[in-house]
Amino acid sequence: MDELEFYDYDLPRTAIAQEPLPCRSDARLLVYERQSSQVEHRHVRDLPEILRPGDCVVVNDTRVVPARLVGYRERTRGRWQGLYLRNEPASGLWAVLSKTRGRLETGERIIVEDREARPGLDLEVVARLEGGQLLVRPSAPAQPSATTEQMLERFGRVPLPPYIRDGRMVDSDVQRYQTVYARAAGSVAAPTAGLHLTNELLAALRKTGIELATVTLHVGLGTFRPIQTDRISEHVMHAEDAVVTAETAEQLNRVRNAGGRIIAVGTTSTRVLESAITERGFAPFCGPTDLFIRPPYQFRGIDGLMTNFHLPRSSLLVMLSALVGRERLLELYQLAIREGYRFYSYGDAMLVL
Repeated sequence: MDELEFYDYDLPRTAIAQEPLPCRSDARLLVYERQSSQVEHRHVRDLPEILRPGDCVVVNDTRVVPARLVGYRERTRGRWQGLYLRNEPASGLWAVLSKTRGRLETGERIIVEDREARPGLDLEVVARLEGGQLLVRPSAPAQPSATTEQMLERFGRVPLPPYIRDGRMVDSDVQRYQTVYARAAGSVAAPTAGLHLTNELLAALRKTGIELATVTLHVGLGTFRPIQTDRISEHVMHAEDAVVTAETAEQLNRVRNAGGRIIAVGTTSTRVLESAITERGFAPFCGPTDLFIRPPYQFRGIDGLMTNFHLPRSSLLVMLSALVGRERLLELYQLAIREGYRFYSYGDAMLVL
């Protein structure tokens, strides 16, 4: 099933979660056991009962940066929105995804406003890149020596997806659109399956004899950019930076050799693990990965996956189809809709074992 149209489904707008639950781990969890085809309706807080001692839960410890930028074009005063993607260390230039009316030309200036609509960050367009991206030179006149992190912290906003309040953040999103174990800054979207985990739940997993391991994948265009080709085999993933340390690779191999299962939290953790697996087991990995997992991909790095419910026609839905089977996955999604599960970033989750 290579045609993108086969990875589609209808979702009522009322099923799209607009706010996170007060307690992260109260999210519902649809548990699907592949070998028996058994389905259970549980909660994320039940993970210590569902998983086995000796298993290892693998999380992505990337940290979301306030990457959404709002402002106006100095020349026309037309409104402008952008998404910071990355910093070019050698030149100090930023790559940003740009959205505005008309065409921005080289040399134009964009004035970025902070959350109180006060201007203070200037972006000079240096070059136009493919896919709606710009290369810009940032400067903060009031803070001429400010780092990228400092400029984003002051002038950036939480990069909520557009299906949550049209992308408009509220103060609570600063904390809730971030995992409790976020460490390495670099993502422009959250690894959302991890948003359900609390420090208390992680401690309960460890107490039960379930290990915790961390990998890193900085979420960028590769994860959230929609598939724009009619055939999924023609879709090209943008590379994203990933890390599996030698210590983590050793831990995962030890768990596997002892008969434990590797349970990935999120599709981003899955892509890292599948990028790091070799014929001899897990190996350290540091660098970009553009791995696009699609049927009939055979998973070697994971034994289970906890993930949120994904958008139709997305690379994430395609990935999950490779694990579950396309027809069965769409049946499970229809079941989740009937049972009132909440979808997407602030929604509920499913666990495939």
